[in-house]
Amino acid sequence: MDRPEINWDDTHAFTTGTVGPRGRRVFFLQARHTDQVVSLKLEKQQVAGLAEFLDKMLNDLPPVPGGESDNAADEADFDDPGEPDWVIGNLGVTYHQSSDRLVLFAEELVRDEDVQPAHARFPLSRAQVVAFVARARVLIEAGRDPCPLCGAPLDPAANGWCPCVN
Repeated sequence: MDRPEINWDDTHAFTTGTVGPRGRRVFFLQARHTDQVVSLKLEKQQVAGLAEFLDKMLNDLPPVPGGESDNAADEADFDDPGEPDWVIGNLGVTYHQSSDRLVLFAEELVRDEDVQPAHARFPLSRAQVVAFVARARVLIEAGRDPCPLCGAPLDPAANGWCPCVN
């Protein structure tokens, strides 16, 4: 079944969020355009890498003439999507100077080479990106505590025990 391509002219809300208990969280990107909501599953490392890349990209952008073009974007609410629309395989970002938008491209992870992956294009304001980066950092920091010996994440069900102590 072919999946519709998501190619919005503007993104009204953009955020990241998780579902599930600490240590077993599932990460999502969630975007809204009018009444359409798209929830895409991805890995924690992808969220962390995207946040860091977007933060560096923001710092490298030319200043907006006359100040910030999009003064405030409320942090978008994350709604539990239940099931993802699809799983992200690849991410890319570009900048459109004429609209002063960072554009996030996402491609579906497919295992069958004969299947065409779904694609999404989300134009984001600077304020949306700033809010996304802040929320992503909070989510990443809220992960499992590291083992004081090896640094690997501790399983909450193991009461602080790590295999490296054997």
